[in-house]
Amino acid sequence: MTELHDLSALDLLNGYRAKTFSPSEVFAAVEKHVARWEPHLKALYAYDPEGARKEAAASTERWANGAPMGPLDGVPVTVKENIASKGVPVPLGTAAMPLTPSPHDAPPSARLREAGAIIFSKTTMPDYGMTSSGVSSFHPLTRNAWDLTKNPGGSSSGAGAAGAAGYGPLHVGTDIGGSVRLPAGWCGLVGLKPSLGRIPIDPPYVARCAGPMTRTVDDTALMMTVLSKPDHRDGMSLPAHSIDWMNLSGDVRGKRIGLLLDAKVGMATEPEVQATVEAVAKWFADQGATVTPAVPIVSRPILEGINDFFRVRSWSDIAPLPEDTRNKIHPYTRKWAEGGANVSGVDTMRGFNQTFELRRLAALQFGEIDYLISPTAPIPAFAAERCSPGDDPEKPFEHIIYTVPWNFTEQPAVSINAGFTKTGLPIGVQIIGRRHDDHGVLKLAKMWETARGPMNWPKPPN
Repeated sequence: MTELHDLSALDLLNGYRAKTFSPSEVFAAVEKHVARWEPHLKALYAYDPEGARKEAAASTERWANGAPMGPLDGVPVTVKENIASKGVPVPLGTAAMPLTPSPHDAPPSARLREAGAIIFSKTTMPDYGMTSSGVSSFHPLTRNAWDLTKNPGGSSSGAGAAGAAGYGPLHVGTDIGGSVRLPAGWCGLVGLKPSLGRIPIDPPYVARCAGPMTRTVDDTALMMTVLSKPDHRDGMSLPAHSIDWMNLSGDVRGKRIGLLLDAKVGMATEPEVQATVEAVAKWFADQGATVTPAVPIVSRPILEGINDFFRVRSWSDIAPLPEDTRNKIHPYTRKWAEGGANVSGVDTMRGFNQTFELRRLAALQFGEIDYLISPTAPIPAFAAERCSPGDDPEKPFEHIIYTVPWNFTEQPAVSINAGFTKTGLPIGVQIIGRRHDDHGVLKLAKMWETARGPMNWPKPPN
């Protein structure tokens, strides 16, 4: 029998409805499970089990009276620490930030509370969210539940680790270059980077979005029914829409799918990763899709241009800080950001303009295909102590070659587990769709998930 902490959100809600178990019983199971895992993973920030017990008791009473307050009433949820929750400081993963309690909930936190979800903790992230790792100057080192010597990825590092370990079913991360999909891929989860504006976020920024991180596609769809509601605070949010998120029946017959196995820039894709993703594409071809090789749209000038843009943006944030405060930032991130001081305004603009070249190339590419399949990352999870696979702040983006373009083209992209390496590390496959076809990429992910079968999740160390 599946333990309560391992049940999907849909199963929890069905259990509450049938009075098989209560939110209080579920959170007690999650709390006990967290106590076994957390000394090893260090995935949580501002963990509040006492507050969660009170919320679970109130939810239990509502369910007993047949009056749940919303579609997620009593479901345990974590939220990445850079998504504001009222009363909780937002350190952005760095010791350089003042610990000032947030006066309000950001849109994702607000929607989850309105739906009755129990936000029992925030999750960790690296300094300013600018590395794909669990290394932070503020938080303890976050590790991967599949192998404690490995990195969970980032910047939604704690969310990835918590999801894989079974800290309840629902987690929310943010993604500006792969920060939902990379940890999802390295931790075996479903991670959706939605179309820009599909999930309102505060503060909004070019390429930045929030996204669900769950163990199942159904739970990701369930979160989208809540998180995608409009919020006036995000000036880039999409209008209200009518999407039947929970209808995930799909058919790829006649669909044109591009297959990208070699980005031609950045880190080389490891053979195990390539073969695993290729097998997923073959499965879609066997279902009636037309699968053809795709030409990569990321080039060295584009990758360097994005690096220049982000570097200057980060330098503009930290340059005003007093030197003693700036020295609290992790050396990797600080050195990378300080390099922005040497990038001219013209080169910064040239770098940003490369993102419009990406848009142009993506539009041409998706004029010929309906979906694109690629690895989520070129390699499996790397050493826990590294800030990036190469651990070189002068080459920080070599591993985000498959994820970063879709942030700037505003297209939806989902990572889902495709298989495992010989040593048991998850391998993610990424499915990308046209702008605003978030529902479509989830349907393809659901098809693959059904064919792949259920996952055997890691167990806490003895």
